[in-house]
Order: sequence, then C-alpha cells, then structure tokens
Amino acid sequence: MRIVLCNTSLKQTPTPPLCSSPPSRHAWHHKTLIRTLSSVLSFALILSPPSLSLESPILQTTSPSSGQFELEECREDEREEELETPPDLASNEEIVDEAWQIVNESFLDYGRHRWSPETWLQKREDILSTSIQSRSKAHSIIERMLSSLGDPYTRFLTPAELSKMAKYDISGIGINLREIPGNKGGVKLKVLGLILDGPAHSAGVKQGDEILSVNGVDVRGKSAFEVSSMLQGPNETFVNIQVKHGNCGPIQSIEVQRQFVARTPVFYRLEQVDNGSTSVGYIRLKEFNALARKDLVTAMKRLQDLGASYFILDLRDNLGGLVQAGIEIAKLFLNQGETVIYTVGRDPQYQNTITTEAAPFFTAPLIVLVNNRTASASEIVAAALHDNCRAVLVGERTFGKGLIQSVFELNDGSGVVVTVGKYVTPRHMDINGGGIEPDFQSFP
Repeated sequence: MRIVLCNTSLKQTPTPPLCSSPPSRHAWHHKTLIRTLSSVLSFALILSPPSLSLESPILQTTSPSSGQFELEECREDEREEELETPPDLASNEEIVDEAWQIVNESFLDYGRHRWSPETWLQKREDILSTSIQSRSKAHSIIERMLSSLGDPYTRFLTPAELSKMAKYDISGIGINLREIPGNKGGVKLKVLGLILDGPAHSAGVKQGDEILSVNGVDVRGKSAFEVSSMLQGPNETFVNIQVKHGNCGPIQSIEVQRQFVARTPVFYRLEQVDNGSTSVGYIRLKEFNALARKDLVTAMKRLQDLGASYFILDLRDNLGGLVQAGIEIAKLFLNQGETVIYTVGRDPQYQNTITTEAAPFFTAPLIVLVNNRTASASEIVAAALHDNCRAVLVGERTFGKGLIQSVFELNDGSGVVVTVGKYVTPRHMDINGGGIEPDFQSFP
C-alpha cells in the first residue's frame, strides 16, 4: 500500500515579478494507503471531480436481476481484497526484493545522490546472492539499502511505525480513509485506520467499511481529502455517514459525534496605517491543518467587512502541514486557469499541473511575509502567489523543502518511505534546497 507525503525544496534564482502571462508496474504498486503525516512531512492530494448524486443501483434493492448483479459485484470485491491481502508466508528474500523493486521503479534522484539503475541492479544481485536467515536481518538489509541512497527522507518503517501512521486522523471522527480502485473505474473509499474508542469506532464503524455517503451526499468517486473535509465540523456536532460493512455486508446509516482536536491556525487583526486613513487586514497562519482554509476565509471576510483595503498574510515560521490545504488556500487568490504548482517524478502519476478551477475569492492587494522557517506547504503558497503576480513577498529566503514522499507497505506489514517526486513553481523554479527569494527584505 502507499501513502503520499511531501517535503518541499526547490532552487530558485531571484527574479522580479513578471506580471504578464504565467508561465510497467508490480502488484505492490497498486496497494495504496491514504496520503498522510504532518510534522515536517505534508499531504499531497489532488481533489477529484464532484461525484454524482445518491441515485445508484448499489444502494437500492429492486428486481432479482439487480440482486444478482450485486452478488457478482461482491464476488469481484472479494477477489479484489484477496489480491490485496499480503501473503502470510513471504520469505525474507522476497521482502528485501520488494523494497528494492519499489526504489527501482519510483525513487526520484533529485540531483544529490549516487543512485543509478546500474548500481542499484548490482546491489540487488549482491544482497540476494546469499540466504537471509531472519526477518530482522531482512529489515536491517532494507535499512542499509535505503541509507545507501543518501536521501534523508527515504527510510524504512517497522510494522508498528507503519500501523501508527495509517491511523493518522484528519477526519475529526477517528478514521483514516483509503482510496481503492472501483469495479467500474473511479475509486471507492474504505476505512483503513480506525482509532479504538474514537467517535467512529464507538458509533459502530468497522475497519474495512466502505463509505458511501456523508450527510446524504454520495461520496463514491471523491478523493479521501474531499471526504475527510466533509466529515469535519465543529466539535461535538454530529455527522451522518452511510457505510457498507465488508464487501457484501449490510448498508447502515450511522450518526457520529465529532471530537475534532485540530485548533485554528489563523489569527487576525485590523491595523490602521497612514494616520488612520487606511485599514490593513493582518492574518497570521501558523500551519496548514484541516481548519486552515475555512478559518482563513472567515478571517478575510470579517476583515473586509471591517474595511480592510489590503491584506498581509504572515507565513513566517510556518513549517507546512497539509499540502492540499496550502494548494486550496493559494487558489482563493488566483484567477481561473492559473498554475498553482507543478509536480515532477519518474512515475507518470507524479507528473501533474495543478491549476485553479474558478475565479478568485479575494482580489484585494496582498503582501506575504516569509522567513527561513517558511517551508513546505507555505512555500507552495508563497511561490504560487508570487509567480502569478498576485502578491509581493517580504522577508528572508525561505527554507527550501519541496519533495514528495510515498509510503509503501511491504508484504510483512513493514514499509518504506521513498522520495518519488518534487514540486516546481509556476515559473518552473525548483524550490528544493534553495528556497524562494523574496522581493524585499523589509517593507519598502
């Protein structure tokens, strides 16, 4: 299974704003964990298009023919689950080779390492030429093998570490959602991580349940990030979710009381300048968590109502968080069709152009404050607003952290974190290692 994470670092030469136009797989490769992890790592999720309404044969019991169709679909689901169930008797050599194959197909050498397909193939031959007597020895070999890449972000995870990561909760009800391919294309969402005695567990949600709807809205085909956002809400309020237990089990509507632990990262105030003739909206954004976009919009609207004529967005000391939250915040200020960020990787799934789909929410002038601790999702926002001539950057060169990691589960429950891609700014500047040079070191 695979979790996509990200760290940001892209090299950039100082450039004044340009205000014209912006510029074969193995079976393991299909096992996908939901994208997760915060601290210095960050989310990298792309929202999928809105799904259809709740009118769907899978939720209806009609004629015998439709019942037969449902039974066949369940059998397909069972086969799908059997394919994804890790074999119990994977040998030590197979576990090591599985980790080797992941790196061989996905690792992005972003210019600092000694990796090459030839040396990596030789390493495999050297390692597998002898018998590996124990599972702990296999794990030690994988650790040394990954360490030889010279990438501080590519590393091994024990089964306990991977299990803990899988239960990271951004939903507010204690579940972690996993995207899996549906029988007719698209994706289905299943409960991968479930916090014991959490709100969802206490209400009757089970590991492996498929999420069908949230508050009456069909969520099949939506991304895990979208649905996690739909599950969020004020603490102690209720959300109704419809789940299907197992592959062929009953469908049940469950009311869950939210116990959201995320705190608002947004602090704001109105400042008077020019002897009180001008009102400025100051907004401090401490991190990009699940509340960041919603609370930023609330703050901006309130400051506008109070008469703010322009805004200062303070991203100093903001080390990142959920990258998708940063992408959605950048879109609030950009015109439809403008590029937020590019992703680059060896695997085609990491080669994307992320653009804004709608008109901007806010068009007032904007200044963004940055420093050497502005990193990851913060750098994505700063670069998107700067390169599209939407904001002026003031402060210090940013940290320079723009890599994407993917977490793959091995067949014994352990895992490997591998650097698989990087972010490139709308002007095709590489943030990694060099950061973003601001327009001014202090207010002009």
